[in-house]
Amino acid sequence: MAGSVTIVVDIDAAIGYVVAHGDPVERARLSYLRTGAKPADSVLQRIEDGQTAAGGWHAGGDISVPSVDATCFRLAELDDLGGLHGPPVDRALAWLAASQRPDGTWQEDQTLAGEAPPWALPGDPEATLYLTAVAGFWMTVAELESHPDHEEPARYADTLASAARYVVAQLHPDGTWPSFLATGWHAAGLLHEAQFFYESARVQLVLGDRVAEMSPADVANMAAALRRVNLGDDWLVQSARKRLGETQRTDGGWDSAEGPVFDVNTTLTVIRACR
Repeated sequence: MAGSVTIVVDIDAAIGYVVAHGDPVERARLSYLRTGAKPADSVLQRIEDGQTAAGGWHAGGDISVPSVDATCFRLAELDDLGGLHGPPVDRALAWLAASQRPDGTWQEDQTLAGEAPPWALPGDPEATLYLTAVAGFWMTVAELESHPDHEEPARYADTLASAARYVVAQLHPDGTWPSFLATGWHAAGLLHEAQFFYESARVQLVLGDRVAEMSPADVANMAAALRRVNLGDDWLVQSARKRLGETQRTDGGWDSAEGPVFDVNTTLTVIRACR
């Protein structure tokens, strides 16, 4: 019987797709991901210009209230540009820490309720768990970026420990969680770095069982996120990369779950996951 053939990601085709269809920020992200090239100051400034005086980013439109979800998105964007450090990031982390609720969670400001997507709806338990996992994850990654060898105490150790304890308390005995799919991989990274290794491993097993059913965008986001923390055994990332090889389009890109306008972003996320 002939052995099965593993389809790998065609990185060259993915790069070509981003070059052909990306905007200046997306092409700058590509350059950094490929070569570590420092982006032009104007590219970083374009992101930083949306930061509020409080330290978070607003979600856009006419609302100037900082958003937890939007702030984490901007931190991820800066990470793709090698910019997860410096005063803007410090202000964002300080705002996130100050915005944490006494029970260790994050929720969006109630004034955002009319504009918030389901995963950020103020007061919703599923959204609360998602925002807590994602905020805790990006604060963790920023701390790792600042002190990769753990030589100094984490600036926000208490903040992250409180978030991790809340997430652990929400997990079901089988490792599943009462929230959105993306909550899982952010929780896995947060919990691993907070030394809840058993709980993180259980969540990873659940994610592994779901890889075959995930959208390309979800697989890409999971693999890219989990590469930012040292899980030790990267079996889940390898499984995700195999799935990405199977779902790459003939033009080199991948489908976004949010429509064609976001296909370049999804393709960049795959490149980040596979570099």
